[in-house]
Amino acid sequence: MSIENSNKQNGRIRHYMMAVVSVCILVFLDQFTKEIVVQQLKGQSAYVLIRNVFQLEYLENRGAAFGLFQNQRIFFYISVLVISLVVIWFYGKVPMEKKYLPLRICAVLILSGAFGNCIDRIRLNYVVDFFYFKLINFPIFNVADIYVTVAAFLLIVLVLFYYKEEELERVFHRS
Repeated sequence: MSIENSNKQNGRIRHYMMAVVSVCILVFLDQFTKEIVVQQLKGQSAYVLIRNVFQLEYLENRGAAFGLFQNQRIFFYISVLVISLVVIWFYGKVPMEKKYLPLRICAVLILSGAFGNCIDRIRLNYVVDFFYFKLINFPIFNVADIYVTVAAFLLIVLVLFYYKEEELERVFHRS
């Protein structure tokens, strides 16, 4: 193996290690916020931050976004497995160049969100949600949901406005 190939391999390993560490940190932050909410808000009335606009409100969510798929635990476990495999595959396809860092960040956010909510489902049989925008009656959500939503929004923006078609083809046609 040449020195150049060795350096590329070491750089790739560093990127993977940073991704793993980042996922661990983000999942910890998600779980930490949920633990605080359980300790402070479970069985309590909502904590109003901005009257009639935004509050913290404890909710045990046994479904997916917007209350879909209530009590479908097996579906969620299979979904997390499939999502994880696809995201890990995708991360491996993305070139380890600065230009593609936003795509790698999206992958880390999606994986972190999936793991954060999956931990709740395994541990509690439900997901702890607590952010509530009362002004628009938006469904109650949590930090893991924010990770996934931000990543999805960022992916849309990146695909539509940032990357050229050739750059995206480079991601998906790499061997």
